[in-house]
Amino acid sequence: MPRPEFHTLTVKEVRKETDDATSVAISVPDALRGAYTFTQGQYLTLRATVDGQELRRPYSICVAPDSGELRVCVKRLHEGRFSGYVNDVLEAGDAIDVMGPMGRFHAPLEPDAVKSYLFIAGGSGITPVISNIRTILAAEPKSRVTLIYGNRRGRDIIFREALADLKDLHLSRLQVFHVLSDEIPDIPLFAGMLTEDKISELASRLCDVGQLDWAFICGPGPVMDGGKAALLALGMADERIKIESFGERPVAGDLKPSSADVEIDGRRAEVDVILRGVRTRIAVPFQGPPILDVAHDAKVDVPFACKGGVCCTCRARLIEGAVEMDIVYGLEPDEIEAGYILTCQSHPTTDKVVVDYDG
Repeated sequence: MPRPEFHTLTVKEVRKETDDATSVAISVPDALRGAYTFTQGQYLTLRATVDGQELRRPYSICVAPDSGELRVCVKRLHEGRFSGYVNDVLEAGDAIDVMGPMGRFHAPLEPDAVKSYLFIAGGSGITPVISNIRTILAAEPKSRVTLIYGNRRGRDIIFREALADLKDLHLSRLQVFHVLSDEIPDIPLFAGMLTEDKISELASRLCDVGQLDWAFICGPGPVMDGGKAALLALGMADERIKIESFGERPVAGDLKPSSADVEIDGRRAEVDVILRGVRTRIAVPFQGPPILDVAHDAKVDVPFACKGGVCCTCRARLIEGAVEMDIVYGLEPDEIEAGYILTCQSHPTTDKVVVDYDG
């Protein structure tokens, strides 16, 4: 399958979901519909020039594939340049560069199956979760879904009305439980942060973990780590837990230095980068910025979005040599075994390295 590419599309609608979250619907011309066909739980990478600097950010699609629209949701982050741009500046009719959908935060759909799902979301982690929930409820009419959704206050709940409508439409198949950390709800069980202990208590009381077919977790680091630890302790198999990394993380242009800004010991590896059938040779320091940054500085248009080891946009196959990765959040164990690396996190450890973005 060809790697997704950027196309300049038009913003169809900008809609406030909460005071600090905005959803953006994007128009796709008929000629490009195939390039933007998505699976529930996937994300888009948006690219725009903000204050004179090109920025890229991955944002999850918040609608189902059969919805007839392409829409993402962007929550404002403290000092977030791109999220601030979307929430304060972007308007219907504006042009924006959009990379085709990527991501694996979903499970196979089986229309005749009777399955049980648990979703755990924190804050804007609801975005890929609601895409999955909408799709599962429509495509698997015998399956049941439980959602545990944590926020600070009731007014912070993104898609609150949409979730209520889904619950009304699927009374016997969808349970939605809101957990608030800064407000005191009527039922004490639903007060507090989504820590490992809280998630363990909620999961064991609200669903039969032993009967779950899949669990999905998306939220800040403590929600991801605590949620997985809680479910593993309750006996759920690791391979049945899917995590979409989210929250504060390095992003393009914010934290990663360029190759010219880093003091190194002078030793460099010869790295061949294969992209769209073209092989380009670059010199990458053994101590310093990762392969992706050096390739980008050399004007090789390597794909990237978050540059934090999360989104997997920069995934490539290592076909010669060896590298060391700082973070491997975005890769599954079988991908690592198959030789895939995240080039935004990879540093050469041999004199010769070859990475293939087309593989």
